Amino acid sequence: MRARVAVLAGDGIGPEVMAEGTRCLTAVAELYGHEIALDALAFGGAAIEAHGDPLPAATLRGCREADAVLLGAIGGPKWSAHDAPARPEAGLLRLRRELGTFANLRPVRVLPQLADASTLKPEVIADVDLVFVRELTGGIYFGEKHRDARHASDVCSYDAAEIERIVRVAAQLAGARRGRLTSIDKANVLETSRLWREVTQRVIEREFPGVTLEHMLVDAAAMHLIRRPRDFDVLVTENMFGDILTDEASMLAGSLGLLPSASLGEGRRGIYEPIHGSAPDIAGRGVANPYGMILSVALLLRHSLGLTAEAAALEQAVAESLAAGARTADLVRAETPGCSTRQAGEAVLSRLRPPA
Repeated sequence: MRARVAVLAGDGIGPEVMAEGTRCLTAVAELYGHEIALDALAFGGAAIEAHGDPLPAATLRGCREADAVLLGAIGGPKWSAHDAPARPEAGLLRLRRELGTFANLRPVRVLPQLADASTLKPEVIADVDLVFVRELTGGIYFGEKHRDARHASDVCSYDAAEIERIVRVAAQLAGARRGRLTSIDKANVLETSRLWREVTQRVIEREFPGVTLEHMLVDAAAMHLIRRPRDFDVLVTENMFGDILTDEASMLAGSLGLLPSASLGEGRRGIYEPIHGSAPDIAGRGVANPYGMILSVALLLRHSLGLTAEAAALEQAVAESLAAGARTADLVRAETPGCSTRQAGEAVLSRLRPPA
């Protein structure tokens, strides 16, 4: 097949992990006989420096013309001052909204070979395999904002249609897995959560009778993710709650650097990125974990390009690399040196196999 992927390397460690992700994507294409063109586009803090805008018009146009977008982490201290004229994160929010990617899928799977990388007991995290479905283009991140010297406000709002569409995505995913859906809200306090709960209940009862629905308050969910994580299958929640809980859930797998994500809309085009930040403190040292980016490439192959065998082959190569001991510093004990970003990428490339 032929496809075009927009590559937005971002800031901090973004370009370092992106290099390994695109090497793996190119290798998969060559092994399986595909033509995948990669278009490097300015984004985030780097784009602010070059163009004065975190999402230049040319970048947005390139993303709209692409079959998928592969995205590196953005941001850093240089652009985080409260009076900064432009923030990288504003470009990310705009990109999500412009491309209509309202559903963020964040799978969390604990690999047996990494049981010792988590700070939790092995018996607690054994067999954990869950997926968060986070609403991505509504809520408090997109609401009206105000701040002056003595007061600040961020408005959180949702309408029924926004809730219905994200719940449908989550319910369809649950139906293809173990049939269990947990909807997370704060309905004991927030009106947006009360609407969320009502709409979710209605959609499941009318459209997905085979899916078992559980409602859970966000504070309880935060506790149970650590106490009994393997009881969860698919979890759906609003934008801010999903942002926070998925960072917590990354500790089940052992590191934030391991987790990929897919941001999807109505069509097949999506935005794919690891969930970690730009980590400016380790940028340029060659020690960043590239596995979250490489696994995001696998999600890109599966969801936007429909290449399920290729995605599975890449995921298997990652699992084998970790089993063989190719672990970056975040996955080893303090006294043990980890492998470099490049070495982790090489380990995956060496284990990629051509189709049978």
